[in-house]
Amino acid sequence: MIGGKWSAQILVELGNGPRRFTQLERAITGISRRMLTVSLRDLERNGLITRTVYPDSPPRVEYATTPLIEDIREPLEALTGWARLVAPAITAARRAYDGSADSQL
Repeated sequence: MIGGKWSAQILVELGNGPRRFTQLERAITGISRRMLTVSLRDLERNGLITRTVYPDSPPRVEYATTPLIEDIREPLEALTGWARLVAPAITAARRAYDGSADSQL
């Protein structure tokens, strides 16, 4: 349910309060509009977030977490924080691996 590449980041961002689609898109580096849409639909389907449409002109849509994620909020935030912290080291390791794999071909 939360194992998708973007799910944890979306849930952590929504843990800061309801967000509109464009706010989520700006806050989550590297996510495409399509992947954000797919991930939001999946999280909504699983009951982890809600989607509220307000009858403004143009219509305004907000996403928010449900009480179901309260038990995992802290571990998700810790995992996301760790991933952000080690991202440069992981990127460097991937480059080193890819460089050595290319030279072995």
